[in-house]
Amino acid sequence: MAIENSECFECHSDESLTKESTANILKTDITVDLYVDEDKFNHSVHNINGITCVDCHSDIEELNYDNDLPHEEYLERVCCANCHEEEGEAFKKSVHMEILKKGITMTCYACHGYHYVMQMEAALLAERENTYCLKCHNPYQYHEWLPAKESHFAFVECIVCHATDVPQQIHLNFVDLVTNKFYESAEILKILDISYDEFMPMVDKDSDNIISPKEFDTLVLMLKQKNIHARFHAELVAELMPAAHQVERGMAEKTCEKCHMADSPYFNAVFIILRQQDGTVDHHEVDRSVLEGYNISHFYLMAGTRVKMLDKIGFLLLAGGACGVFGHFSIRVLTISYRRKNKK
Repeated sequence: MAIENSECFECHSDESLTKESTANILKTDITVDLYVDEDKFNHSVHNINGITCVDCHSDIEELNYDNDLPHEEYLERVCCANCHEEEGEAFKKSVHMEILKKGITMTCYACHGYHYVMQMEAALLAERENTYCLKCHNPYQYHEWLPAKESHFAFVECIVCHATDVPQQIHLNFVDLVTNKFYESAEILKILDISYDEFMPMVDKDSDNIISPKEFDTLVLMLKQKNIHARFHAELVAELMPAAHQVERGMAEKTCEKCHMADSPYFNAVFIILRQQDGTVDHHEVDRSVLEGYNISHFYLMAGTRVKMLDKIGFLLLAGGACGVFGHFSIRVLTISYRRKNKK
């Protein structure tokens, strides 16, 4: 009979469950924690997709409760690439694989953890970075050549520059301008009093599956009527795909113009992300020109997402000033004879 997860948790829900192990580079005794938080595991991407404990720990074929330990004391190391084959192939070509060859423990678990692998597609940039890159890397120790480091690190995911073959996306997250509170998808839908399936029909009035600037502004107005002073926090992130694991040394993007130009390919895919209760994610496409609006004023890239309305206002101010000077000069010229006669 199949081994159920509940059978595993009969022992592994015990917070004091540990074992001694010498399976480390120093060959010294270390205490390994065998406790698994069932609630966190239930929210993991594996459990959501129906992956059981023994799907990964496949050398456990049966449990013998006549023994103190119902399975073998030492189990085979779980190989994630048995299921994630493309990710495994990409990882083999990465700089992290080179570290592994030098004897430094750099496995899938180092970044993704063991039992609580979460769905990161809708996560904020800070959550993505803290889960992966920032565990080991301090970006401020490098990037001497990079201007405005704080802005880049706050709004651009590491993988965008360090895995250049991976497509990029702009994610727009709901935030209240007054309280600076970030809203989860479920909170926004509750405020609007709609379901997930009703979001696009309500916003996308012309049914072209793209939220236009006018429809976007209407959404902001609807939230304002609900006492939410909505602004959208924009972040440039990498699409989660196998190639994201192929981080190669010396291959990072350092061409500033690729972002800082009017038709930058980095801003072609703009989405509002809604995360459903089961962890799945809906991408709702937004017209690129929304980035040039005042609702996303913090995400400004010189020449890349300039607010064209401000350009028009600036032009009118300059034109008005020039017209004032020219008009004054013209009047002075036309009234020379009158002013001379008046002076006499």
